[in-house]
Formats: sequence, C-alpha cells, structure tokens
Amino acid sequence: MEEKIIDETKQGIALSLESKAENTRKLYIESYGCQMNFSDSEIVASILVNQGFNTTSKLEEADLVLVNTCSIRDKAEQTVRKRLEKYNAIKRINPSMKVGVLGCMAERLKEKFLDEEKIVDMVVGPDAYKDLPNLLKEIDAGRDAVNVVLSKDETYGDISPVRLGTNGINALVSITRGCDNMCTFCVVPFTRGRERSRDPRSILEEINDLAQKGYKEITLLGQNVDSYLWYGGGLKKDFKNASEMEKATATSFSGLLAMVAEAQPKLRIRFSTSNPQDMTEDVLHTVAKYQNICNYIHLPVQSGSTRILKEMNRQHTREEYIELIDKIHEIIPGCGISQDLITGFPTETEEDHQDTLSLMEYVKYYFGFMFKYSERPGTTAARKLKDDIPEEIKKQRLTEIVDAQRKHSAYRTNQFLGKTVEVLIERESKKSDAQWSGRNPQSLVVVFPKESYKLGDFVMVKIADCTSATLIGEPVGYSSNN
Repeated sequence: MEEKIIDETKQGIALSLESKAENTRKLYIESYGCQMNFSDSEIVASILVNQGFNTTSKLEEADLVLVNTCSIRDKAEQTVRKRLEKYNAIKRINPSMKVGVLGCMAERLKEKFLDEEKIVDMVVGPDAYKDLPNLLKEIDAGRDAVNVVLSKDETYGDISPVRLGTNGINALVSITRGCDNMCTFCVVPFTRGRERSRDPRSILEEINDLAQKGYKEITLLGQNVDSYLWYGGGLKKDFKNASEMEKATATSFSGLLAMVAEAQPKLRIRFSTSNPQDMTEDVLHTVAKYQNICNYIHLPVQSGSTRILKEMNRQHTREEYIELIDKIHEIIPGCGISQDLITGFPTETEEDHQDTLSLMEYVKYYFGFMFKYSERPGTTAARKLKDDIPEEIKKQRLTEIVDAQRKHSAYRTNQFLGKTVEVLIERESKKSDAQWSGRNPQSLVVVFPKESYKLGDFVMVKIADCTSATLIGEPVGYSSNN
C-alpha cells in the first residue's frame, strides 16, 4: 500500500515563493504530524517574513531552524529528537544558528526541552506564534525563550499564511483550533487547548485570495471541523435578547461549507477531520448539494468495539457509527470514506479486535491510517489504564488490520474500472515523468499520460487498471470545471 495506509509522520521542508528581497536572514522549517501543523508552519513563516526572514531548503545556511512537532504518538516524538541531534551537528559548524521547537511537543514538554535538549534555544506552543518577534529578541540576546501559553480565542484569522512548499494548486485553510472531546488516548486538548472557531468572513477572504492566485483546491481544516460554530453578524436591536441573536446569526459547519461552495463554484473543496459524534445530517446534504464539494469524508472510528470506544471516551457506539455510514451512502452515493484506527488499546481482547475487523469488512474503507496504541503521558488513559497488551500482540493485530485495509482498498479501486472520473492534476507521477498524478473526488490517486495537459487542469480520465491504492487511466478530455 502507499504511505497513507500506515504513515505515522510526514516531514515537510518549507520553501516559500513569497519572500522579500530585502530580507537577509534565512529560516528553515520542518513540519511533522497532522495537516494542522503544516498549516501552522505557514502562519509562522508569514510572521517571520515580516521579521526579516526568507525561507530556505538548505539546513546548513539557516540562521533560524524551527521544527513543528507532533505528540500524537511516541514514534513522532522520537523522530523529532533524532532531527535535533542532526541540528546539533550543524550547530557545531555554525554556532550562530538558533533552533526552536514549535507545536504540540513544545506545549507538552515546555522547559524540559531547554534542559534536556541543549541544542534548543526557543520553545513555542501552538497559540503563541504571534509572540515570535519578542522571543527572537530574547534568543538574539543570548537568552532562552519560552511561550507555551494556551489561548481560548486565538485563531490566527488575521494572518495571511505564507504558502510553503506549494504546488500552487492545493492549499490548507484552518477554520477551527483545539478540541473539547477529551478522548482518553489523545494529547490534543492539552497541547492545543479548547475548541474555537474562526470568523467566516476571514475564511472567505483567504479562500477568495487563493482563488485569485490560481489555486484549484482547498481543504477546510480543524481538529474537529464538524464542531465549527461562529456567533455574530447581526444587529442587537433586531433581537429580543442575546440568546435569540446568537441562534439567529450562528454559522454552523454546514453553513460555512455552503458559503464557501457558493463563493467559489470553480474551486474544489475538501474538509478534515470529522468526528462521528458531531457530524450532522445537514452537512451530508450540503456535500450532496454542491458539485464542487468532494464526495469524500475522513471519519475516524478508532475501534470497532463499543466497549473499547467507551474506554476511549468516544461519544459514539459501533452501532451509531454504522448508522452514520449508512446515512452517508444514502445521501451521498459513491462517497469515499477513510478511517483512523488504534489497535492494542488497554484491555482490548481478541473479541474486541474481531469487532474492529468486522466493522472494517462492513464499511470497506477506501484507505486509512492505522497505528498501535502508544501511551501518551498526561492523558486519561496513561493515568488510569495499564498499557497491558503485549507488543507482539499489538504488532500482530496491526498486521491483520493493515492486511484487511489493503484488501478493502483494492475492492474500492476495482469499482472504478471502466469508469470515467474527474482528476485535478497536482504533480508529476512519482514513478514516471511521462505521467501526471492527481486525485478524484473520493481522494484516490489517479495517474495518466501527460499528453498536452498541465498542472492544475481538471481532466476526465477513463480508468483502465488499478492497484490497491492507485487508479490508472487514459485522459479523454478536459472537465467542465476548467
């Protein structure tokens, strides 16, 4: 399978096209983990461009190195520690280079980074990026700098992100930050704070700007996009009380989706991530209504066992999840669905594991992200549940889950044989410079001969062959979306 099946950490080296000629200092950013971290790195780069930094892809020439970190699994943290060792070797050659840790690991470990990792000069939490100018002054003066204070209202909605490593086609647009769900295995509520939604006007302004710059697809991004809710926009004199005003003027996620789809009908729209307990039927009807919203939902389930879901503090049962899957297929025929799964959660029995496999068989996900349980310090599971599943059993169960997903992915790709699908060209194929690569609305990768098509084109492709992760076809003409 391709990396999206089990990849735990993705690394991005930031190189911006939006630099300033007068800037003299070099910034090097690496991002790990979820899409939100990559989006945050673009916010950081925007702030630092105004502080005299342009980005570089060459670590050795950097004046400032920032690593945007992930704490969701231990493997991600270990990857970052190995990178810090490399920075240390570079810093011995270039002692003036400064190193900062951003993101979830910064929030979780705080000052420990300065004590344990002698290479680190600056530690900045996800809600403190606007304080970077002050923190830079501290490290330029030879002092360590830390700000990991969480915010109840920071959304960075007033900052126009610098697009990093961009292909000029796909862009991330953050709409919410934080999470209130308190799953027992997850550090996100502790590292990113409470949920808050961004003003829809600023979201539309960013999206309209992206469309003007020629971007063809945006992903609305949040830890839990279905919790998006913005109050505002009315005149108080028009309502009897504040409660009435809030209800009348609130923008829900389905409302935001509709606003974006109508504002830019030629722009392809995706969103991530959804939570089963918060996804409402009106969202599904909105996806079905607008042709430019992709028929694809990433819907993490984590386990197929209701008992384990309760231990995880997931606010849905197996039966409720299946009911939602059925509703998705009823309202959005042909919708692609992907998953997140954790195997080896404390107390998981073989029966629980079989429940997960049977749920996968029922849904037949298009693809997924699957992991062994990794105890995260500070979480409820770490405090109250013993990590009692032997490593060899975790590995065996993960193998069985990945094998099942591989089979289901092959089933899904085979369903497209002989069909014609719309593909947005995003890049050259990894395996052949004579082919383009893009995705269809269900987020499946499609490769086909380049012919006279170019990056950013919407092309209709007839599928002739497939692997378990990729559709292979021949172009038959431009899509009407061009």
